[in-house]
Amino acid sequence: MNKVQIVNIYIEHPIMQLNTTFSYFYQEKRRIERGMRVKVDFNGQKIVGFVDSTFEVDNLQQHQRQLGYQLKPVEEVIDEEPIINDELYSLGLWMSRQTISPVISCFQSMLPSTLKPVSRARKAVLENWVIIKNSEVQQTYGFDKDEILLKHFKEKVSAYRYRKLKDCGHIEVVKKEKRAEAEKFKVFDAPYSLTKEQKQAVETINKSDNNVILLHGLTGSGKTEIYLQLARQALLDDRQVLILVPEISLTSQMVKRFRDRFNSIAIYHSGLSAQEKYQQYTLVREGQVKIVVGTRSAIFMPFKSIGLIVLDEEHDGSYKQDSTPKYNTRDIAIRRSETHNCKLILGSATPTLESYARAIKDVYRLVSLDKRINQDLPKSYLVDMSKEIRKGNYIISSALLKAIRERLEKKQQVILLLNRRGYTPIVKCSSCSHVVMCPHCDVALSYHKDDDRLVCHVCGHSQTNDLSCPKCGSKMWRNYGVGTQRLTEEIQKHFPQARIIRMDADSTRKKDAHIKILSSFENQKYDILIGTQMISKGLDFPNVTLVGIFNADGPLQRTDYRSVETTFDLIVQASGRSGRSVNPGEVYVQAYDISHYGIRLAVKQDYITFFNNEMSYRHAGKYPPYTFMAAISFAGKEEEAIKDRAFEASSYFRNDSDIRVLGPSRLLKIKGEYRYRIVIKSKDKQQLIEKLWNWYEGQSINKRQLSVQIDVDPYILD
Repeated sequence: MNKVQIVNIYIEHPIMQLNTTFSYFYQEKRRIERGMRVKVDFNGQKIVGFVDSTFEVDNLQQHQRQLGYQLKPVEEVIDEEPIINDELYSLGLWMSRQTISPVISCFQSMLPSTLKPVSRARKAVLENWVIIKNSEVQQTYGFDKDEILLKHFKEKVSAYRYRKLKDCGHIEVVKKEKRAEAEKFKVFDAPYSLTKEQKQAVETINKSDNNVILLHGLTGSGKTEIYLQLARQALLDDRQVLILVPEISLTSQMVKRFRDRFNSIAIYHSGLSAQEKYQQYTLVREGQVKIVVGTRSAIFMPFKSIGLIVLDEEHDGSYKQDSTPKYNTRDIAIRRSETHNCKLILGSATPTLESYARAIKDVYRLVSLDKRINQDLPKSYLVDMSKEIRKGNYIISSALLKAIRERLEKKQQVILLLNRRGYTPIVKCSSCSHVVMCPHCDVALSYHKDDDRLVCHVCGHSQTNDLSCPKCGSKMWRNYGVGTQRLTEEIQKHFPQARIIRMDADSTRKKDAHIKILSSFENQKYDILIGTQMISKGLDFPNVTLVGIFNADGPLQRTDYRSVETTFDLIVQASGRSGRSVNPGEVYVQAYDISHYGIRLAVKQDYITFFNNEMSYRHAGKYPPYTFMAAISFAGKEEEAIKDRAFEASSYFRNDSDIRVLGPSRLLKIKGEYRYRIVIKSKDKQQLIEKLWNWYEGQSINKRQLSVQIDVDPYILD
């Protein structure tokens, strides 16, 4: 008998959490390699899996006797070649270990949906191509290639001639995957020179022996120009560049800046269709583009030789994946920079406390930019809203109203930030004060006036606004609080002639809505931009001279250990949108708790003092960066069963003297599921990971009855 390949495969099972390979045999001549997708029968289900390893045996029957069981055959080999290269395969295994996740989920997170190893994976879009087999046909019709898209071929050849050529065998029509076309790569010179401070920063980065650089620069200090200069160096060395931004809304401006210097760029973010993602991914894999600008998932692009990675706004929570595998993009970026021996730039005006602590301890190289390019920082004013309410100003302070009026008269633009979408966040019965709650979550429904509906911002449940109170039967309701819809309405009442546009999760649902809103505002088709945190960072509008921040102390109400840091970040980042060109800027920060150090230091943009203050609290509470943490969450329909599993886990970890356990604590019910969580802390991260794996591998988990989520280094603990 001919030699038979034994193929070890990672599969995704819909019920069980599996992190082991399963063996199958393959008798065809074709060679199967690691990183290919195959289709197999697993317990009666047709499942797509990933090949981990292969080896040959001379006698299949003898091999099966040694195993003590029969192997099933590989039913189909999907790929001609591995779709994950060796570097990314090793990265997936490392990622699985660090995040306590199934290996298959790590591979899935790396791929566009068209390539994901799941049975329901989407197929790539195909196009009809003409293969010209007779050179005379090529010459007669003036085609410079022997392969042409059918639609382009028919533009030059009549329907009659097309049928004739096909019948005579002079041409053949084949289907090929639809591909994006990449422009020929060019590098353009910078339109202006670097400042002395920027030159010094570039020189320091180039000379640094440490590949991880924390670029701490004020908003408007010219960090992007430094990215461009470093990218140019890498590209001229024939290497590739990856630029990451936290939000889709930031990709358009970053892409524009890079396209002004380098004409061939791939874009990768969640706003693209499955086919568009696949096309961009393919361009990178085939080496047709050298620069990618994208959001979190772009970190897994299949580069061959990376010369520079940039993590812009490195502090942003969007870089943390909130579903399994719960990776932090920064950790993946560090790993890839080590593999490719390239510089990784972590850029921010408000770095995470963890990153800044590592920088001052020389784990990262710290490079600072202390001056703005065009102007001084905007003048900032802290407004006490408790005093404004006594004057009858419940939403907008008199000072901010006056400032908006002045800017409109000068034909300058205004950004207003309120990190709460909808019209009002709470709807309450006027008679008995009953609050309308989501039937699936422990969350109040928000009123959306545009649709005249009540919406849950957690699970998306939506219901009519025409309802009777379930407690007293009254139909009289009052709306409490302010969302972006109501703020837009209020501003329009005060300034009926003003052109106002809103940017939040509701107004950006349609494809390319982010780009359309921001480009129209940049082109000054609107006077005022009102939005949530997606407009608070990274954007550069030269004509914006006023920023107003509403409910600035709202995030402080959260129980999360990082709430003060995120509040500080939001205020500083939003303030940085004002006065970025020749006209001086102003910022009005409206808050109730104006004495809080996080608010006061953010208004001053004093990061260093804030860092020192907040670190003392982190130290006292034994929170990162002074300790490492992991959160284990349990969710399911049966509350007692979920609660019992959480207490069992808590008891398991409490037996270890090196680990501190918090909880179990009951979390809000979400999407009809009860949730409990424990938090464990340790001074040794690898020891923590080992203990988590020991616990995880001992669990018997049926995903239909119980969901267990492990989050190593959780970003938020609400």
